Amino acid sequence: MPDPRDPRLNHLIAALPDADWARWAPQIESVQMPLGQVLYESGRAMSHVYFPTSAIVSLLYVMADGSSAEIAVVGRDGVVGIALFMGGGSTPSRAVVQSAGEGWRLRGPVMLEEFNRSHPVMHLMLRYTQALITQMAQTAVCNRHHLLDQQLCRWLLLSMDRLVGNELVMTQELIANMLGVRREGVT
Repeated sequence: MPDPRDPRLNHLIAALPDADWARWAPQIESVQMPLGQVLYESGRAMSHVYFPTSAIVSLLYVMADGSSAEIAVVGRDGVVGIALFMGGGSTPSRAVVQSAGEGWRLRGPVMLEEFNRSHPVMHLMLRYTQALITQMAQTAVCNRHHLLDQQLCRWLLLSMDRLVGNELVMTQELIANMLGVRREGVT
């Protein structure tokens, strides 16, 4: 099994050209990502971007009444905190660790500087952002047109695709929050 402490287990970091990685390496830091940890809150300033290696992070859209529904899942395929390099310092979503593991983080100003400095970094991050937007669109369509059990299957597949292994540890309450339903609906 690959070493989850290797930053290049994250697909975006692995795709960086050597010259860009050489600039990032001294500034990127390892982080533990325990289940339920909130990486950023809706409407609050973001300080870092996160590159999961063995963790999975859910992006939840937060409603005015405090309820939420998952709009995307990020694992070793991506980065959490795209608003930092896309021109905003906050977002209407919340990022919560849905499957514990490890990852790496880079300070927001460093990420923005790298995005503006390096065309390969910019293109890589923009391609990932397009993939994330596509995932959000598919999630919206699924939430509107599929039954709850179909939504759960899709969510489980998205989660399993982002794991290093093949074991997913979840609670019914967490699944309910991700799907935007009551816990009894998951049962």
